[in-house]
Amino acid sequence: MKQMFRETWAEVDLSAIRHNIKQIKNKLQKDTEVTAVVKADGYGHGAVQVAKAALQAGATRLAVALLEEAMTLREAGITAPVIVLSAVSPSCAKVAADNDIELTFYHAEWVEAVALEELSSPLKLHMKWDTGMGRAGIRTKKELKALLRSLLNKKCVKLVGIYTHFATADEEDITYFNKQSERFKALLDSFKEDWTDQVSIHVGNSAAAIRHPDEMLDFVRFGVSTYGLYPSSYIKGNDFIDLKQAFSLHSKLIHVKEVEKGEAIGYGSTYIASKREWIGTIPLGYGDGWSRQLQGIDVLVGGEKSPIIGRICMDQLMIRLTKPHKIGTKVTLIGEQEGSFIDMDEIAEYLGTINYEIPCMLKERIPRIYLNEHEND
Repeated sequence: MKQMFRETWAEVDLSAIRHNIKQIKNKLQKDTEVTAVVKADGYGHGAVQVAKAALQAGATRLAVALLEEAMTLREAGITAPVIVLSAVSPSCAKVAADNDIELTFYHAEWVEAVALEELSSPLKLHMKWDTGMGRAGIRTKKELKALLRSLLNKKCVKLVGIYTHFATADEEDITYFNKQSERFKALLDSFKEDWTDQVSIHVGNSAAAIRHPDEMLDFVRFGVSTYGLYPSSYIKGNDFIDLKQAFSLHSKLIHVKEVEKGEAIGYGSTYIASKREWIGTIPLGYGDGWSRQLQGIDVLVGGEKSPIIGRICMDQLMIRLTKPHKIGTKVTLIGEQEGSFIDMDEIAEYLGTINYEIPCMLKERIPRIYLNEHEND
């Protein structure tokens, strides 16, 4: 953890991470394993710490987006299988193979380029099928057969998995989800005609794993819900699963003052006091990733809601207090305080975005403090 000088910090409750992994494991069939997705530094929570907690709770694999992220896990001493879900240059194949990191592929030309690299051990590969996400992967049986041919007689690579990604698994209407499932099954039938070696088959993201646990195959890729966030309001509003939000954000009052009616606050004088008011300042701003668009949203002080007023500055922001508070009083921007709670979805809705983005946008200069690092804490 970074040494703290400024009194603004985030807390990540690792017992919540473990709880969420156990919740999905209880829903899945016994032979379906859990891959914890820890890309983007664990969705802003801290990849290494989250990975360790998830593995403690029964996850057996990890997934990231970048080879750099996979190497961070290996350098931290994590030995569990790791798959990189995005494209990686063939020139990096040796690094991946040497560190037992599994890569995604979907081009025959990519395989041919990897074959030119000098690998000391076979590179483990997962083949990506695009069944309707429209992002990356093969789409037709013709492409599949060409890709399988590229693997023949190549000892430098080993096919260990095939997968797809659902675009609408979090929506109430499952029509398109079913369409993608049928496309996957058709490709899988063709695959089995040409390939007899054992591979892992994985189709489920958080939403699909939560809603269709009995239809998941060898393992699921549990992403945003590892962190206690629901993939959609529909899933959150139904009793599919009980998740606990792991992330909270806090600061402290560094200045408190009383202003007269008509006094202006902040850049541009966009806020004018409508009466005598108590104003507090906290050391957090858009330089930390707390968007200027969050002007007007509530924070918690003494368990009571206090709105952000005036334009948010790069390093500080101002709030309207319900009463005078002492310097050093704790302010909660995300999370629980004295029985009141601000969840990630409230912030996301205010910004017109999704909860995935909120912890990711909060920068590294906000130190993360990890709670309950050990299973029995």
